[in-house]
Amino acid sequence: MPGFSTQVPHNLGRESATERLKGFVQIIQQRYQDQVKDLQGEWNDNVLDVSFSTYGFKIKANVVVEDDSVKLNGELPFTAMAFRGKIEQSIKGELEKALA
Repeated sequence: MPGFSTQVPHNLGRESATERLKGFVQIIQQRYQDQVKDLQGEWNDNVLDVSFSTYGFKIKANVVVEDDSVKLNGELPFTAMAFRGKIEQSIKGELEKALA
């Protein structure tokens, strides 16, 4: 499967940034309830594994919180590659809001 990735810098430190992102899955579910289905997320220390469906596409990703940045890496089905940029930018924007 093709991948996508983005990175959001922050100056919060790993623990503070992780705490701010603990409710990230619920925020996405509420804001995009008409577009995002089957949203699941599980934290393991500073890594959030997330999966969801949008417009019939299944997407899997992980969010890694580091001391000075948050890195997102995910997989897209080939049929969703035309929307890769939009998906990356949407998730990056939501991460930036959560870390602001």
